[in-house]
Amino acid sequence: MHFHSVRAGTARAAAVFITVALAHALAQSAAAASLTLADAQRIAVMRSRQLAAQDAAITSSREMAVAASRLPDPLLRLGVDNLPVDGSDRFSFERDFMTMRRIGVMQEFTGADKRRLRGERFEREADRGLAEKHAAIAAIQRDTAIAWLERFYLERLRAAVSEQTEESRLEIQAAEGAYRGGRASQTDVVTARSSRVMLEDRLSELDKRVRNARAALARWTGDAATETTLGSPPPLDTVPVHLHTLKAQLELHPTIAVLAGDVAIAQTDVRLAQANRRADWSWELAYQRRGSSFSDMVSVGVSIPLQWDQKHRQNRELASKLALAERAMAQRDEALRQHFAEVQTMLNEWENGRERVRRYEQALSPLARERTQAALAAYRGGKGDLAAVLGARRNEIEVRAQALQLQIDTARIWAQLRYLYPDDTAGALASVDPRSRAPGVELSKAGEAQ
Repeated sequence: MHFHSVRAGTARAAAVFITVALAHALAQSAAAASLTLADAQRIAVMRSRQLAAQDAAITSSREMAVAASRLPDPLLRLGVDNLPVDGSDRFSFERDFMTMRRIGVMQEFTGADKRRLRGERFEREADRGLAEKHAAIAAIQRDTAIAWLERFYLERLRAAVSEQTEESRLEIQAAEGAYRGGRASQTDVVTARSSRVMLEDRLSELDKRVRNARAALARWTGDAATETTLGSPPPLDTVPVHLHTLKAQLELHPTIAVLAGDVAIAQTDVRLAQANRRADWSWELAYQRRGSSFSDMVSVGVSIPLQWDQKHRQNRELASKLALAERAMAQRDEALRQHFAEVQTMLNEWENGRERVRRYEQALSPLARERTQAALAAYRGGKGDLAAVLGARRNEIEVRAQALQLQIDTARIWAQLRYLYPDDTAGALASVDPRSRAPGVELSKAGEAQ
């Protein structure tokens, strides 16, 4: 007898152990199959074609920087000088001593400072392109986070309303039973049924919003992740910006960095316009072959642009570039002020949203549940009516819906603040370096040697 009890106890312990192990394995499997916010952002960054376009633009600018810093291609000049067209020597290359067949090379020697500035301008364009890439990554991560969080909280809201809808079926059954027992009126039954229909209508509206939220998230993660369950949300109580250091932090904002790139390009254009006030000389070396009875000749020449109207040409060009540089700086300053005001507003709304979410979690939602439980207890004890129960139930649902909607709004603001700057969690900020290409290395060395 004792032996059988021991065996039974061992079997029960083994069954409990297997059940716990299976539950743990299923939990791990479900966690592995869930889509976390970080996973969604990595997928979105990897799928983005905009970033590939930005990389191509950066590479283009850096390759052009090498080409622009080189001397112009030399000109090969071929010709015939002083060929007779009438008389006994007509179209003869040998008889007239002035007839020459000419071959020469002409080279424009652009100033070293001009070539350096032309290359530098394209480098500044590459820097601007890199800032645009960082801004694009931040926008992708922000929009993906907003879509992920909205879907997460909408699915929670739908689950809450679905639960209330199921409970309303029991309320209808209770109302019908009370009506048959003479403890409720037909109005109570109709009210219970009407409340259920309203819940079903609200559930239908939430189904639409959930489908839209899934479609919005699929725009970033692809259709394969549409039906994937979402993991736990990240903590939403911290952001990487602080009001007392906000101005200094916004100096590094990707959008401001793009405008700072415009300023750098404009300032380079100003220096290039100043350098253009110095003319570039062109040198030519030519060899002239005459008839066999005459000596061949060599010619050397130089061409110098005459900047005789600098006041209305070169100086006006410089004034234009100075004005554009001033415009770029003004646009950057204005954008910085606008961003400062916008982020201040978002910080205030985020702080207020967190405070209100805590109020709902700690006071309003518990009070709404207690009201429902009290009304239900009174109804079951014959001291209350069904209308009070249904009213308390509607109030609880409304409070839960308001709390979740507030969480959605607060989470959206959190995402905008959290991803003001790109989060380099998967090497997404790796810059494009043309030196990783073999031809680019040779061109860069040749340009430096020149």
